[in-house]
Amino acid sequence: MARDTSQLGWPRRSTVRLLSYNIHKGIGGRDRRYRLQRIIDVVAEQRPDVICLQEVDRGVRRSRFQDQVRVLAEAWGAVDHAFQLNHRVGSGGYGNLVLSKFPLSAAHSVNLRMGWRKSRAALVAVVDAPAGRIAIVNHHLGLAEHERHWQMETLLSAPAFIAAAQGPTVLIGDFNDWRDTLHRGALARAGFVQATTPVRSFRSFPAYMPAGALDKAFVRGVVVAAAHVVREKLARDASDHLPLVVDLAL
Repeated sequence: MARDTSQLGWPRRSTVRLLSYNIHKGIGGRDRRYRLQRIIDVVAEQRPDVICLQEVDRGVRRSRFQDQVRVLAEAWGAVDHAFQLNHRVGSGGYGNLVLSKFPLSAAHSVNLRMGWRKSRAALVAVVDAPAGRIAIVNHHLGLAEHERHWQMETLLSAPAFIAAAQGPTVLIGDFNDWRDTLHRGALARAGFVQATTPVRSFRSFPAYMPAGALDKAFVRGVVVAAAHVVREKLARDASDHLPLVVDLAL
């Protein structure tokens, strides 16, 4: 359904601005306090078109049983959204969320769980932006290097991904890739280029004293106009990760 976004604070621009953020359930990385409003304010300042979040809670005690999906979608005036519950906690759980100022024509989940390890998945969303359709994959990869490489192989060969990624495609999220090895192997063979280089310019974890460039973006069939990590004081306090912003020219 069409919706007038002129009063929602969404920018009008020729590029598409993506923001990726591991919000740590809205719990500050330093003070360990639950303050979801800090996340809302940090993101609003960047005025993104599409928001890819990881570790979003729904119905969990530590986040006051809030439905963060609903709260965040309403706070940012999202026209469309897709949520993927990855890991259950009590009667609720947490996962990946895509919020968009544009309609989503499709949203699919790709299972990335490796054996007995923690449940992981990728959320593949097809965004119908005015400049053209773009596939955006939001994910939070595993802690072991061999697990992450297996997850990339699995994602890139998944029928849901192949069907969605026929045009401009972006892989974005918390890669947990401390040694920056994922740009080789399956991603290179599939034609993806790392947008978040040089690595030293994209350190995002831990937020209060960033040492690792864990939040990354890879693109295929799209030009990256600009990219940066948000380093303002509120961002350093709001989560244990800093947000990543990528501007695309389709």
